[in-house]
Amino acid sequence: MQLIRGLYNLTQPLPACAVTIGNFDGIHLGHQHVLEQLKVAANRRNVPSAVVIFEPQPIEYFAPDKAPKRLARFREKFSYLKLHQIDYLLCLRFDYNLAQLEANEFVQTILIEGLNTSHLVIGDDFRFGKNRLGDFAMLRELGRESGFDVEYSDTLLIEDSRVSSTRIRESIQNDNFTQAEQLLGRPYSLSGKVSHGQKLGRELGFPTINIKMGDKTLIVKGIFAVRVKGIDNRVLQGVASIGTRPTVNGVDTILEVYILDFDQDVYGYCVEVEFLHKIRDEEKFDSLEELSNHIEKDINLAKTYFANLVASGN
Repeated sequence: MQLIRGLYNLTQPLPACAVTIGNFDGIHLGHQHVLEQLKVAANRRNVPSAVVIFEPQPIEYFAPDKAPKRLARFREKFSYLKLHQIDYLLCLRFDYNLAQLEANEFVQTILIEGLNTSHLVIGDDFRFGKNRLGDFAMLRELGRESGFDVEYSDTLLIEDSRVSSTRIRESIQNDNFTQAEQLLGRPYSLSGKVSHGQKLGRELGFPTINIKMGDKTLIVKGIFAVRVKGIDNRVLQGVASIGTRPTVNGVDTILEVYILDFDQDVYGYCVEVEFLHKIRDEEKFDSLEELSNHIEKDINLAKTYFANLVASGN
């Protein structure tokens, strides 16, 4: 998959493309349904597939204080789109200039001149252009005038409710990771490269792998029972803490994982951490000794959780 950051990086005209547009936060089953529909259309026309996303997401630009917490960072989004064998990923910076594009200018600049769109797969609730005046009907009309087809993407329902990023956020906030997995089509996870930390966990007797999460506000925060993939062929069990580490006056969001029965140097490895069960919220403790005692309790609770999983046949 070729990543194109901004239209200005389209150094040469693309071949005619089958295109879809969206936030794709989490790449859940609804998104996957759209991606499969896109690939079918691309294969039928023998053209490459292209996905258009925005950074920041439009709601994060217009109303940052009201923007929902993200299910995934750009890293996860890129990885899952690559896994689905998309040919091009166009990441557009959502700023004042993009927000001011009239709907017909959006179509002309991005879909026609930028991506040479021959086919567009989109939901009927899609809105675009200045003041969100562009809609599905306008796309169909402009498509007829400009020579590209517009295909409607059906809403995916599970248990009579729409699969959406909002619904998954609610599941995770309610500690219902089983339902989140059902809607995502996989366990909820975050990924990244293992980096050096303060090594405080090692000093306390609980060495952790550390993954910096960047500045995006994520839906998960607290202490969790997790599975870790990517170190070797095993699926490893562990306890994860994601947050700012208030006991040591931390600022940046870091994902720290203590892997059970494991002590290897894995700096530089890219790992995936699957969240299975929330143990507690992140807390600020009065001393490192108190923190250490709680970490030990967290580990015991995680071991009990995994033991119950095995007993139930999961």
